[in-house]
Amino acid sequence: MTCSPYAGARYSLVASAIATRTSADKQKITAAIVTSLRGASRPPTSGSSTFRNSQDNSFRTFGRCGASAPSHSAKMTVPMEITDQPEQSARRLGYLVSQYPAVNHTFILREIRILRSLGFDIRVVSIRPPDRRPDALSAEEAEEYGLTQFVLGSGAFQIAAIHARTFFTRPFRYLITLAFALRLAGWDIPVAARHVFYFAEAVVAGHRFLAGRVRHAHTHFSSTVMLLVSRLFPISFSMTIHGPEEFDDTVAFHLAEKVAASRLVAAISRFAASQVMRASDPDQWYKIRTAPLGVDADAFAPRPAPGGFEILCVGRLAPVKAHLVLIGAIARLVAAGRKDLRLVLVGDGPSRPAIEKEIAHRDLKDYVRVEGSLNHDRVLEFYRRASVFALASFAEGVPVVLMEAMAMQVPCVATWVAGVPELIRNEVDGLLVAPADEAALAAAIARLMDDPEFAARLGRSGRERVIECYSVASNVQRLGRALDDIMNDHP
Repeated sequence: MTCSPYAGARYSLVASAIATRTSADKQKITAAIVTSLRGASRPPTSGSSTFRNSQDNSFRTFGRCGASAPSHSAKMTVPMEITDQPEQSARRLGYLVSQYPAVNHTFILREIRILRSLGFDIRVVSIRPPDRRPDALSAEEAEEYGLTQFVLGSGAFQIAAIHARTFFTRPFRYLITLAFALRLAGWDIPVAARHVFYFAEAVVAGHRFLAGRVRHAHTHFSSTVMLLVSRLFPISFSMTIHGPEEFDDTVAFHLAEKVAASRLVAAISRFAASQVMRASDPDQWYKIRTAPLGVDADAFAPRPAPGGFEILCVGRLAPVKAHLVLIGAIARLVAAGRKDLRLVLVGDGPSRPAIEKEIAHRDLKDYVRVEGSLNHDRVLEFYRRASVFALASFAEGVPVVLMEAMAMQVPCVATWVAGVPELIRNEVDGLLVAPADEAALAAAIARLMDDPEFAARLGRSGRERVIECYSVASNVQRLGRALDDIMNDHP
């Protein structure tokens, strides 16, 4: 194979990135980029046209449960190529997600299905295949799986063909976008290698959207790939920002660039909105809207009175969830003679070995059980049995699992971090404690054990709070109206 200097430089970056993916993914993506650049003998000379789109809007909060931020108006420019694509429905909307369907992303499934019921023609592209085998999916997940296209689930030949077609139909834009991806990486080789893979994924994702005649796409958890899609293809985008990871390093996350390039930023809490504002130009604040997630209170009906005292924690087993602090609180309760309790951890993740080691070290095997990752219907069974839901996280967005527990009138104990106090009003809808405080967490759980009437009152108030402020149907309808606004204004 003979490559131009331009192709050769990019091939070396692919080689540097090999350690960042599984071997199957490496072979597919590397083959795709190399094949697409094969035969490129000189730098491109063609360009693409752009047009400008101006929109006035104000930063506001969805729903009646949050205060609105100050109004701000500004003009917006969205770079797009002029194409001869056939006309399509104004309500055709792309959705780019990191993994779909997935146990940890059931709220995305609900959002997409409600938008479909509202008349949106949703075309979902997922970077990765589902987190379980197709035969292990629920009926709803299986239906969504059949409607979803995947990036890394494509064969190597198909990925190579997509890259080749994209390179030869828009060579200038292809190379400019690749250069932009490398510039975002700051020319740091390991980071640049990762961005090459983001670029490779963006080419496939954008091709899928373009084939479906999508002109605007919304994204959860794939905003870097979506940013590159918008640079390469005539597709504008909006994004939901969750936190907390996005706020750990907003510069490395390129949050300012993403806000500037997007048409709408839906932050799931006022705290998240404030962090987006902190990282972005004030001229861009008009795009930011607080758009809470939500649950279906009918699907999470109040549970029967529980027998025994079972504490439930649902979530990914990751350091940020602070399961070791929760286990420490349980150890304190057991040491104080409260031996009629049980803690059930539902979820899986990288912290599982450390959690199981801690359980053994503290001799808590009779009091703490790790159930692993479960389908939604199985998780519901644990909610129905729970006396208390506990979340000891060091950082959070606004956890949907808390909303689910509250909807089922399970009294909740959580840490006072990020957006959690927007959901739980301390002593009203649940109990909030400081993070990393085993003693305070243990005391809050003990209080609920000792005062069942108080626990029941918190449970009832928690359900009312979810119905009033975190109804998934109402909140997705508001998101749908915001998406309609920007899509109807699309040039």
